[in-house]
Order: sequence, then C-alpha cells, then structure tokens
Amino acid sequence: MRGTLLHHANIAVVDDNDLVRGAVSSLLRSMGHRTHVFDCGDAFLSSGVIVDCVLTDLQMPGRSGLAVAAELASRDRPPRIILMTAHADPTLASRCEKLGFAALLEKPLDSKLLIAAVEKAIRR
Repeated sequence: MRGTLLHHANIAVVDDNDLVRGAVSSLLRSMGHRTHVFDCGDAFLSSGVIVDCVLTDLQMPGRSGLAVAAELASRDRPPRIILMTAHADPTLASRCEKLGFAALLEKPLDSKLLIAAVEKAIRR
C-alpha cells in the first residue's frame, strides 16, 4: 500500500451481493477502518449511521446507488460516495464526475483501485 492513511474512517458498504459486501468490508477493516454493511440503500439510509465514506453498488433492489447518493447530498456534510458497478459506461462516468462522486469503480473490483479511491475520499 502506497502512503499512509490520514485517519481511520467510518465507511458504509452498501451492496446486495453478500460476497462483495463481505470482501470489501474485510479489506477496509484490514486497513484499520470501521465498516458498516448494508444489503440495500434503504437499510443504510434508515440506519442513521454517520460515515465518512459510502461505497455503494449502482444496481440494487429498492433505491439505486444514484438514489442513495441523491439522498445523502441533501444532508449537512454528506459523506464521500464511491459508486461500484458492473455496468460502467462513459455516460455514467461523466454523470458521477458531475455529481462529485469520489470515484466510480468497475466490478469485479480491483483491490488496489479500491484502496486508492478510499484513501482519496477520506482525505477531503
């Protein structure tokens, strides 16, 4: 791992896939972060948990990752958003950039890109 983290962050992992949720959470915990896992956007949004960063899947039952991000954007001091998807395209990348997302990561996830995106997101 390049560089050092500025602090250990509270990070939400929101994904309807158990394996993705578990793997991402495990990697983040190995870096010293506290993780909160949710199988859908509604569960995360209703939890009331305060986080520094949210890693969310784009396509999930109920609210999509974009809908979760829109809800978070309306809050005071919203967390940084990293969107994960197996359905990335240039239009989505442009939309994420315009919405101020910290990153757009393609599935299957590359752990080095994930680590770099989280480090960048929590430095804000």
